[in-house]
Formats: sequence, structure tokens, C-alpha cells
Amino acid sequence: MNITQIKINRTPEGGRMKAVVSITFDNAFVVHDIKVIDGPERYFLAMPSRKMPDGTFRDIVHPINAEARATLEQSILEQFNQAQAQAELEQNQQQEEAELDGDA
Repeated sequence: MNITQIKINRTPEGGRMKAVVSITFDNAFVVHDIKVIDGPERYFLAMPSRKMPDGTFRDIVHPINAEARATLEQSILEQFNQAQAQAELEQNQQQEEAELDGDA
């Protein structure tokens, strides 16, 4: 099974959740609502889950082995980091343009 598309939707700054991701496999199967979380040591993925009657949460979709999880994390976090870098670049360009407009 190959990853054929990853869509990163960044969330507003301020919380630990940094993005919500949709990932498509083989142009045929999509998983929505994978969350990128800013953990104490690194970013990690939280799989889509459902709240159970007892108040606990249970993943409804998840990798079944460490290799699959590593591949998923690597692919998603690589795209996320690229999106973060692009957003920072755009923000810096907007600030520079605003400063230039203020000088005029």
C-alpha cells in the first residue's frame, strides 16, 4: 500500500495540536483526522479516535506494526515540516512588505 497524497491543514497557533491531516493510500482509501501534536520532546501523530461510553478514547484507525507507524509518521511529519517552513517564509515576506509599506 502506497501513500499517494497527504493534505496538511494547519491549526491556529496556541495549542498543542498543530495540524489535522488526511492521507490517501493508492488513490483509493483515505483516512481523515490524523492529528499532529506538539509533544514534550517531538511532534507525534494521534490517530482518529472515538470517545467510548466509559470516557476513554479508542483509535478507530491505526497502524498495526512499528514499521507501518514509522513510515506513516515520517511521511506526514516531513510534509508538515515543509508546510511549517512555507508558512514561516510567507509570514516573513508579509512582515517585510508591511515594513516597506510603512517606510514609503
